[in-house]
Amino acid sequence: MTRDNLLFAIIGILLGFIAGFLLASNITQREAAQRAGAITTQGSQSLPPNHPPVPVGDQTTGEGSQQMLASVQTAMKQARENPNDFDAQLTAAKLEYQIQRYDQAIEYLLAANKIKPTDFDTLAMLGVANLDAGHFDAAEKWYKAALQKKPDDMPAVDGLCATLLSNGNDKDAEQQINKLAKIDPTNQDLPQFRTKLAELKSGKK
Repeated sequence: MTRDNLLFAIIGILLGFIAGFLLASNITQREAAQRAGAITTQGSQSLPPNHPPVPVGDQTTGEGSQQMLASVQTAMKQARENPNDFDAQLTAAKLEYQIQRYDQAIEYLLAANKIKPTDFDTLAMLGVANLDAGHFDAAEKWYKAALQKKPDDMPAVDGLCATLLSNGNDKDAEQQINKLAKIDPTNQDLPQFRTKLAELKSGKK
């Protein structure tokens, strides 16, 4: 292989890695927004009377960041003091996720899962958080657990597709992409999924 060919090969590998990272990030942000909506509705129903409102909207300003941090600290305190409170664990997980502390969010989600092992939204959010944290094997495990509860849940199938592609599992990814196409033929992620799948297959030839 000539020096130029070697250079092009290295560039191609780097571009593939970057594309895979952007793909996973884009998918999980959208799915997390859908899951977060469900968690907010569920968790806010049993917040303690003195709990500050869960912040929404732009948190990029200094005041917004301080409010978010205060909410996270309060939620963490509630979760620690009430380890058997499912909603407290879920609220803390949601807020940790919002500030991109994915591993901390996973800890609270695992605690919530111990309280309610069959709760679908918790299983799905464990898939989302692990995917964003780069824990692809764990993400695959939790997405599959969620899909055992709701086999045709579109966001979970979508997230599993992103997970398998990010993990380089082209065989299983193709099966899930075909499943996603049946559930939601106009899904906006299908083109990029299929492009990534083709790249994985061509790289194995």
